[in-house]
Amino acid sequence: MKIPLVDLKLQYKSLKTEIDSAVGEVIERGEFILGPELKAFEEDMAAYLDVKYAVGVASGTDALELALLACGIQPDDEVLTTPFTFIATAETIAKCGAKPVFVDIDPKTCNIDPSKIEAKITKKTTAILPVHLYGHPADMGQITKIAREHNLKVIEDCAQALGAKHKGKKVGSIGNAGCLSFFPSKVLGAYGDGGMVVTDDPAVAEKLEMLRNHGSKEKYYHLVHGFNSRLDSLQAAILRVKLRYLDSWIELRRQKASHYSKLVSQIDGIESPWEAPYAYHCFNYYTLRFKEQRRDKVREFLASQGIATAIYYPLSLHLQEVYRYLGYKPGDFPQSELAQAEVLSLPLYPELTEGQMEEIISLVGRCCREETKVR
Repeated sequence: MKIPLVDLKLQYKSLKTEIDSAVGEVIERGEFILGPELKAFEEDMAAYLDVKYAVGVASGTDALELALLACGIQPDDEVLTTPFTFIATAETIAKCGAKPVFVDIDPKTCNIDPSKIEAKITKKTTAILPVHLYGHPADMGQITKIAREHNLKVIEDCAQALGAKHKGKKVGSIGNAGCLSFFPSKVLGAYGDGGMVVTDDPAVAEKLEMLRNHGSKEKYYHLVHGFNSRLDSLQAAILRVKLRYLDSWIELRRQKASHYSKLVSQIDGIESPWEAPYAYHCFNYYTLRFKEQRRDKVREFLASQGIATAIYYPLSLHLQEVYRYLGYKPGDFPQSELAQAEVLSLPLYPELTEGQMEEIISLVGRCCREETKVR
């Protein structure tokens, strides 16, 4: 049995008529850059997240960098973030000339631990960049409280969490700006790269619109150095179709995650994902934690049976070669380092069947029992 981590072909087949029609309309119109489809999608997304402005950009990575710049992050500033995330989170801070300052994670959510933030704030700190990892919201109540007390910006990395909620409010709409990714494997994925920044701040939105289009408000008249970072009309048209199904897809993901967790509860030495009382998890990924160094054996065994898995992430950012200059060393962020050795994400998508899930967990249990016998 071959089971991919995500099956985009099945999703396309279910929406083929609508998507083909939307793409065909863009091609017939011939407006591929900053066209009406993008404007309509931006309006749809702003309404979905209950924010005033949404600005489509070329990728989730660009969304982070442009949001940081639009929120006023400057060279030599310090931005607090998590070491347990994809490199784009910290990479974009560094590309702005600022310094990423890492804060260890909460072991239950794998998100930045608010109780450890204030100890890292200095006179140079200008922002907090929380990541809503795997689709579970960071503790935005505590994070925004700290930010207000210290006059810091909050830029949310929602790349894995579109549709997730903190106390009923969708992530991305809570801080000064929210950054979305439409990478194909996301809950709402394009057929290529794509991203967006959302905000309630008109000044931030205006700066974003300039930055994404070579620093111009009017063609060939440039006010600042900018980027070529525009979400194209074809991707916007595809995403408009998919956005109509997003909430139902998330509910299916939640149901399947619950089923997975019931099955996993019968196996010793595995922790299933935790959902905080304040949280509505969108389950971009279903991520287990394996104790007693079982993770790699389980992954190898599942691969031998045709089951795809992923490790998000195998090496915390503070231990990456590119951040050696920051002076961190092993042991500085013990919870992040423990997570990197234990996490494993299993296949999860709306079309995944209960039979497939039961087969996967049966294989996980079989591997764990064999490991126990060997020990």
